[in-house]
Amino acid sequence: MKLKGKAWKFGDDVNTDEIIPARYLNTSDPAELAKHTMEDADPDFMKKISTGDIIVAGKNFGCGSSREHAPIAIKAAKLSCVIADSFARIFYRNSINIGLPIVESREAARETGEGDVIEVDLEKGEILNVTKGKTYRAKPFPPFMQDLIAKGGLMNKVKSELRK
Repeated sequence: MKLKGKAWKFGDDVNTDEIIPARYLNTSDPAELAKHTMEDADPDFMKKISTGDIIVAGKNFGCGSSREHAPIAIKAAKLSCVIADSFARIFYRNSINIGLPIVESREAARETGEGDVIEVDLEKGEILNVTKGKTYRAKPFPPFMQDLIAKGGLMNKVKSELRK
C-alpha cells in the first residue's frame, strides 16, 4: 500500500487530548470527531489539510489517555497516516485496530518540514520525501498488519472472515 500527502508537523509528546479534545468525546461519530482533529494543537488544522495528508511528529505521539477516539478522529479526517519518531504503545495498537497506518522513523520525523510532500510505501517500509528527494527506512508492516489496514481495521477483518 502506498500513501502520499503533504506533511503537517507537530512536536514531541502530542497527547490524545490535543488530537481530539475531551470536550468532544460526548460522541463516537467519526465524522463529528474528525471536525475537531488536532484542534487544541492547531485550531485551524482542519481548515488547512487535504485528503491524504500526513501528520509528522516527534517522539511519543498519542500519549495520555487510552481512548481510541484519537486515531478514529485522524482516520475520519481522511489523513492517510502518521509518521513519528515513536508512538505511545496504546495509541499504536488502537491505530492498527481501526486501520490507521502509523510509521516509526526518527530520521523522517526529524528531517521532514511542514508542507513537504511525502510518499509512504507500507509494504517496503520506505518513506520518500519528494520535496527533499530523500528516502528513509522504516520497519515494513508485516503481512497481517497490512491486511488489517487494507480491510479498514480489526472489526472489518473479522467481519470479512466470518462471511467466508
